[in-house]
Amino acid sequence: MPGRYRGEIGDEWRLARNPQGGIVAAMAARAMADELDLSDERLRSFTAVFAGQVAVGDVQIDVKILRRGRSVSQATATLTNVGADAGLTAVAVFGATRPGFSFTDRVFPDGVAEPESYPSNRDPWPTDVDMPRWEPREFFELVVETRFVVGHAPWEDYVPTTSESVSFVRFDQPPIDGSGALDPLALLVLCDSMPAAVAERMGNDVPDWFGPSADLTLHWFAPTRSKWLLVRNSARHAGDGYMSVDAELWDPENRALIAYATQQAIFTFAAGPPPTEKTVPMDRR
Repeated sequence: MPGRYRGEIGDEWRLARNPQGGIVAAMAARAMADELDLSDERLRSFTAVFAGQVAVGDVQIDVKILRRGRSVSQATATLTNVGADAGLTAVAVFGATRPGFSFTDRVFPDGVAEPESYPSNRDPWPTDVDMPRWEPREFFELVVETRFVVGHAPWEDYVPTTSESVSFVRFDQPPIDGSGALDPLALLVLCDSMPAAVAERMGNDVPDWFGPSADLTLHWFAPTRSKWLLVRNSARHAGDGYMSVDAELWDPENRALIAYATQQAIFTFAAGPPPTEKTVPMDRR
């Protein structure tokens, strides 16, 4: 069938019950790029909504080209498990280099040292910590490593004052494109950690919760060859059971902003709705 692609999501991409949203988005973006097949137009903007759950296993992607322009083109894609009615639906903009103004109105975080100087998500937990580590572990142990620059561990006793969290992230096996740069679609995976900002703002005196994506948008600015990327997450608002969060992705070698992401996610609680007094940060109780 024209415009239809097939793929498979392995179990190592599972977070909680379903695959990480970033890999689902990356597969849809890859199908759109393949369908357009335009070497002089690279991916500039991607926006997706998660209309249905996508499970580990076989998936199909249906792509439709909206417009194939001389310097800007657009396409849509819907990714579902085979036989499912809904999954991820996305629209993307591909564009060639064009004349225009040039500046970055954000700055690289101050005082950041080398990645190896910060604790890793793979480090053993303190022996006196009595809480289970998040399962499954395959994604964190085999796919992506995180090193924490700004933020607090789940067992730390602190009063939160900000939602900012900053981390170095890297792939164990980084996907490299033909030019030797990191495949730009990899940023869809690395940016999908934005709810961490809400966790930082709320503190650790809250019930267990998870933040599945309602939508995800990423804007690409520049390629990178760095092994590590620096991700700065923040939360703009939380209310009515939703959170609005965003992320800056930086190349730490030249301190260049390479992408920006934003996301609305949904609060889900394992034990049901939290008590009213636990719905605001600790410093406001």
